[in-house]
Amino acid sequence: MSDMATIPAVSSGSRPSRSLTMTVAAARRIAELARSQGNPDLKLRVTVSGGGCSGFQYGFSFDETVNDDDLTFERDGVVVVVDEISMDLLEGAEIDYVDELIGSSFQIRNPNATSSCGCGTSFAI
Repeated sequence: MSDMATIPAVSSGSRPSRSLTMTVAAARRIAELARSQGNPDLKLRVTVSGGGCSGFQYGFSFDETVNDDDLTFERDGVVVVVDEISMDLLEGAEIDYVDELIGSSFQIRNPNATSSCGCGTSFAI
């Protein structure tokens, strides 16, 4: 399987199924970062908040906690956590990790965004 291949991440819990896709590259990088923190059980939390140059911005952090209103998505043993409100804006999105000459970062390809800024962390709906 190539680094760019994607498979749907599976949501768990009693809520209706939601769609979020994670690339192999993103899953590998999340696992590497969790191991480097000395805790391979850390989960990547992805949030959407108001702000940024286009109206909304993505946030990434590591978390050990899964709250009652969180959805979890797993690929290759790596877990991504998204709160229910952020998930409304991320439905159908793809999380990728890109390593380029200008820098490395997690990127989200969001089909709900009508526009985004050049930095890739801010978007409008």
